[in-house]
Amino acid sequence: MKPAFWARRAHKWIALVIGVQALLWMISGLYMTSISIDIIHGDHLAHTRAKPLSASAAFVAPDTLRERYPGLTAFRLKRFMDREVYELRQGGNVSLVDARSGDPLSPLNEASARALAMSLYQDEAPIASVQLLREAPGEVKTRPVPMWRVAFADDNETALYLSPQTGELLAKRHDLWRWFDFLWMFHIMDYEERSDVNNTLLRVASGLGLVFALSGVWLLVYSFSKRRPA
Repeated sequence: MKPAFWARRAHKWIALVIGVQALLWMISGLYMTSISIDIIHGDHLAHTRAKPLSASAAFVAPDTLRERYPGLTAFRLKRFMDREVYELRQGGNVSLVDARSGDPLSPLNEASARALAMSLYQDEAPIASVQLLREAPGEVKTRPVPMWRVAFADDNETALYLSPQTGELLAKRHDLWRWFDFLWMFHIMDYEERSDVNNTLLRVASGLGLVFALSGVWLLVYSFSKRRPA
């Protein structure tokens, strides 16, 4: 049989196999390029900017910290909401203490988690729920647990994830991010971890897509070459 026959058959059957995935690539790519990555990251919903540290305050001396917290390996001064605090490291443990009194502040209780979330949140919606999670949900599966999840009653179902040990903002999640993550799964064809951009399924689909495109180009060139001048 002629090469054109096999090229047409290959082009047709590959189109049936790869067509749906190609459509998903285009839809997900359009979404990703239409919305700013800063919006996807939720930079407009919460911030971590803090006031400068006080230069004249009377803070607990390092020697006093070492006496009160045995096994102290490192510490740093930082601002936590409206106060200066020390972030202490004792082996693998991290905690917060008041920089002026030395009193422990962590792990954060629910009231502190609420106050911290409200200080970070940039909209005006009220808090819908507060949960202390011992297992990380899928949207923050790489973040350390335990963590506080503070959800807000806004249109995007914003959720802030906070560390009870350090008061750190671990993640910002909202519906635009969740749609991005969902479409990213189809874009890279990693339906479990949603992170492997070198998986076998994606390679096979990309290879089939290339063959589909090349067979189409060959058929186009062949069709023009077979035309007879009028």
